Formats: sequence, structure tokens, C-alpha cells
Amino acid sequence: MAATTHPVPPVLSARRRRTVLAVCCLSMFLVGLDTTIVNVGLPAIGHGLAAGTRGLEWIVDAYTLVLASLLISAGALADRFGRRRVFQCGLAVFGAASLLCALAPSAGALVAARALQGVGASMLSPVALAIVVNAMPDPKERARAIGVWAAVFGLSTAAGPVAGGALLAGLDWRALFWINAPVVVAALLLSAVFVPESRAPRARPLDLPGQVLLTVVLAVVVGVLIEGPRIGWTSPAALAGYLGAAVATAGFVRVESRRRDALMDLRLFVRPVFSGAVVGAVAVFVALSMTLLLNTLYLQHTRGWTPLAAGVTTLPLAVGATVCAPWSGRMVGRTGPRLPLLLAGGFITAGGLCLVRLTPHTSVLLLLAAYAFIGVGFGFANAPITNTAVNGLPPARAGVAGAITSTARQLGSALGIAVAGGLVAATGPAGLAHASRPGWIVVAGCGVLLLLVARLSRPGEAERAPAGVHSTGAGPVGTAGVSRGRPGTSTPREARPSPAPPSPRRPGGTG
Repeated sequence: MAATTHPVPPVLSARRRRTVLAVCCLSMFLVGLDTTIVNVGLPAIGHGLAAGTRGLEWIVDAYTLVLASLLISAGALADRFGRRRVFQCGLAVFGAASLLCALAPSAGALVAARALQGVGASMLSPVALAIVVNAMPDPKERARAIGVWAAVFGLSTAAGPVAGGALLAGLDWRALFWINAPVVVAALLLSAVFVPESRAPRARPLDLPGQVLLTVVLAVVVGVLIEGPRIGWTSPAALAGYLGAAVATAGFVRVESRRRDALMDLRLFVRPVFSGAVVGAVAVFVALSMTLLLNTLYLQHTRGWTPLAAGVTTLPLAVGATVCAPWSGRMVGRTGPRLPLLLAGGFITAGGLCLVRLTPHTSVLLLLAAYAFIGVGFGFANAPITNTAVNGLPPARAGVAGAITSTARQLGSALGIAVAGGLVAATGPAGLAHASRPGWIVVAGCGVLLLLVARLSRPGEAERAPAGVHSTGAGPVGTAGVSRGRPGTSTPREARPSPAPPSPRRPGGTG
């Protein structure tokens, strides 16, 4: 049967290309902001809905779990049904879910609405980036656009606590969700006018068995981590969770290894460099999510600070991430991923170690220094992790590599919230600082893991396979971060007229 072909979209004017980038960055800002803006409002939400620490963990993780589970499938849906169509559907779902969050009468209703938000977000982050790279055929312009994209994502993720604190200063916690409505309406109108429709030359089939099993694995693992302190780690319910996670994982591996168009290409994990990059992606977002949650609970519960003051304290983290993300991308293009990975690991380790002796009276200057270190490390980490994952792979396999690392980032966010919440769930304000100390050890350990990932990367990779990776860390179309030509260029899989044949085997690659 002949493959279905789609007409090549017309070349857009420079003004319209910039408008497309702005619309897509607007949606990405929403996704990144909503990942972290809720953190600073958790104490207020808990008070307003009579939710304990575990309920608050679910309010955060319901969003990230669903987002992590559906990222790859959302890209396949966009390939098949059209990127603009799926993008607008994602905006509509995200906006409706935000209104449900704002109107939620109970913690359970808020958790359900947050899960629905994750469904909408999964259709925004990967699809919007595919729209951007499809609208910009010139490699240099595309590379600059991806750099803007990376900066917007880093800014939105790190600035969430500051924005949340500002909203809570004059309004209640429901404003954290009301704020999404006008942005979603504007993005819907602009996308209808300016964003062209596009599809992949070859639509990827959906892998429903793999999708279901992946969702079960992630939900059970995170669920056990959140509920473990309450039900007991050796209780029958916990043991059933361990068994369920093991069975679902085994089933996922079996199904994916036998499917021609699998949700995940498990053969990639045979490469130590790729496996290390996935571990690094998880570690970075475990460190970030633990930092934001522990910061919120410590400053508001133990020290009695307002949400705005607690949010402003994370400004050094936001500045460090925003400044260092594009710098890291340029370093990867010039020298390869090792140096920025070493810097990322070193700074995150230093930030965690600063707070391993945290007390109720720890110096504010030390807190600010720790958050700055972690922000700088976060900024340096994303581009080299994606580069390490995809470098040396044939172009046809680079897309799924980017998708897996993006999923790993969201999994890291969910795990970080679950672990941090478990450490302080049964602790009062007076003992919270001491109870959170193991969390800061975990943050430092995440930095050490990045140092190990740096050892797996090869310092000469940039010369052998230049990679203009400016990863957003935001979605499976990390495909946009892979170049096979000049440094600073990128050629997404979807933008090619036909799938490329497998490249010859190279040293260190999978061929």
C-alpha cells in the first residue's frame, strides 16, 4: 500500500513565522508555569480544602504523572490528525481543566481536574515545538527559535513560585488557575489565525497496549511512594503495589520488544550513554521538584513567611536557570556535552550540600546561595542531556530518544514531589527543617549522578557529530534538538520528506 503523502506547507513570511513562535511559546509558558506555580500555593490549598501533605502531593503529581504518561502518544496523534488541530484541542482541554481546578470544592475534585490539565498539557508541549520547527525550514532560524523556546521553558518553570506568590499576595489560591483562562483564549484565537496545519509524512501508529502499561507503571510507582508512609512500607497494600509495578513493567517490556511501532524503542537502553542520559533527566527534575516543594513548606510553615516572600526567595533559581540554559546550548555545540554536564552536576551537588544541616534559623544568604547553585545547575543540564541521548543515533531514531528523555523529566518531577512529601508528611512545623535534611542529601546525590553521566559522554562528540541541541525539556519533539550538519542547526524527523535510511555503524553509536 502506498504511503499517505501530504502537501508541503507554503513558506511563511518572516513576521508570521515569528508570530507562530510566539503563540507556541505562550502555550509552553503555560505548561511550564503550571508545573511549578502550584507549589507555592500548597499551604493555602491545604488550608482551604482541608488537605494533608499527601493530598497536596497528589494535587501536584496528578498533573505531572498524566503529562509524563501521554507525551509520546500525543506526538503520534498530532502526526496523524494534524498538529494545529491537536494543539488547539490541547489548549481547550487545558483551559477547561483550569476552570475546573479553580472551582474545585474538594481536594479529590482538584486532583481529578489536575489530571485533566495533564491531558491537555501533553498535547501542547510536544506538538507546539513540532509546529515551530515545521514553520521554519531554515536551519539557522530554527536553531535560534529553539533557543528562544528553551529560554521560555526554563523561565516559566523556575518563575512559577514567584508568580504564584504574587497572585496569592492579593487573591486566594484559586487565582493560580483562573490566570490560565485569558492566556488560553488568546492562544486559541492566535493559533486559529496564524498557525498553519501540518502533518508528518508518515503518521506513527498508536501503541495502546504500551500506553496503558506505561501509565500503570508510573501511577503505581509514584502512588506507593506517596502513600507508603501512611499505609506502611510492608503492609499488604504496599506489597500489592510492588507486585503490580513489577508485573506491569515486565508486561511493558514484553509488549514493546515485540511491536514494530512501539511506544518506546527499548533497544536504545542497551547503550550505556543513552541509559545514563535518561537517568540524568530523571535526576535533574527530582532535584528541582524537591527543592521547590521543600522550600515552600519550610519557609511558609517553619519560618512563617508569606507565599510572596517564599516565591521571591526562588528568584536566584529562576535567574540561574534562564541565563545558563542558552549558554549551555552554545557550549554543547562547541565542545560537546561533557563540560556543561560537569557544571550542572557540580552546581546541583553544591546547592544540596548547602542545606544538609538546615535548621529553623538557617541564614537567608545561605538559602539564596543554595537556590542559585541549583538554578545554575538546572540551566546547564537540559541541553547536554538531550545531546547525550541522541548523539550517534541514526536520524530516524533520534525522535524517540528525545521523547523518552522528555518523559523521564516529568517522571523525575513526580518522583521528587513524592519523595519530598514522604519525608515531611508526618512532621510539624518545628521539626520540618530537620526532617527535610535527607531531601537535601537526595538533591546533592542527583548532582553526583549527573557527574557520572558526564563521564559516559565523550568530549569529542561535538567535532564528530555537531549537535545544536537547545532542549526544552518539554516534550517528545526533542527531535528538534538534533542536528546533523553545522553546529547550531537542527533537522526534526517530522520535517524530512521521507524517513532516512539507517546510517552506517560508527564507533560508539548504535547504527
